[in-house]
Amino acid sequence: MAWAGSPAGAGSYARAIERVLLPGRVPGVDFEQVLDLQEVRSMLAERVKEWTKDWKQQGIEEGRRVGIEEGREKGRKEGEAAVLLRLIERKFGAEAAEVHRARIAEADANTLLVWSERILTARRVEEIFT
Repeated sequence: MAWAGSPAGAGSYARAIERVLLPGRVPGVDFEQVLDLQEVRSMLAERVKEWTKDWKQQGIEEGRRVGIEEGREKGRKEGEAAVLLRLIERKFGAEAAEVHRARIAEADANTLLVWSERILTARRVEEIFT
């Protein structure tokens, strides 16, 4: 039996890799054509470059998607806050809107919606926020 450091051992090791490990990890490669460990190493080096490129592209796409979603959410929140401030100003006056501007700017989108609904029945501006 050849040991792993000998040429015969290296060939057996390469055949074991090409028959057992690599087919599931690297689809679409005909491993019968891989003759030695150096070829396996070269092939894997190329695959790693491809995988890295793919992962980078996936990361860019995911980052872009997340950025767009965050931008939309921020835009919705700013729009809801602007409408609420305008409604308060129209119903209770500019001073009331100015007093509550910072509180409205800090609120989340769901809270802004609740407050916007309350303005319909509020007789005093404080009722919106309770």
